[in-house]
Amino acid sequence: MGLLLPLWASASASEPAPAASSAPALIAALGQPAPARTAFAEARFLQVLDRPLVVSGELSWLGGDRLQRRVDRPQQETSTIADGEVVQQRAGKSPRRFSLKRAPQLQVLLDSFVALLSGDAARLQQAFEIRQGGDAGGAWTLTLVPRDARVAKTVASIRIDGYAKASRCMHMQEADGDLAVDLLGPLAAQMPAEPTREALQALCQSAP
Repeated sequence: MGLLLPLWASASASEPAPAASSAPALIAALGQPAPARTAFAEARFLQVLDRPLVVSGELSWLGGDRLQRRVDRPQQETSTIADGEVVQQRAGKSPRRFSLKRAPQLQVLLDSFVALLSGDAARLQQAFEIRQGGDAGGAWTLTLVPRDARVAKTVASIRIDGYAKASRCMHMQEADGDLAVDLLGPLAAQMPAEPTREALQALCQSAP
């Protein structure tokens, strides 16, 4: 899926601690008014390919359940989620439209990203089991496990690495073993030319 963020759970040897009472406060602190835009660079590690696929562009929350992902490199493409529909647009081609119900990964993306950007801890807790690690005033992680068993068959988990009130990385571990890692904001410019899981993990856990 072109819009798949994946934002998300990296292979980590340590398990974050169970969700603590500070998790809702951390999520609330991440909230910001719409529209909210952030640069991203994504590396998707697919088992069928020797090298990861790398794209970069801008991710935008337009308010409500409206999310847009614009890819600038290597080729231009814009994907928008709004009103339960996904629209994908590439230069010189007719828009492709399909129902969000056909793409559980995108529903996960919508629930997680919108809840984080709006600071809506209740929505995040409704869709995911949440585990928090680290210090909300410094480096922290949130690991999200889908509550819906049908979604869990596609998306195993999502992990967000951040520092203070900023999300720096999002990782999505798919149930089939594929992994997508997004570097967010200023960190996006540091995407290596040939990323590895280990290099991205080091970037995500480095101090800003």
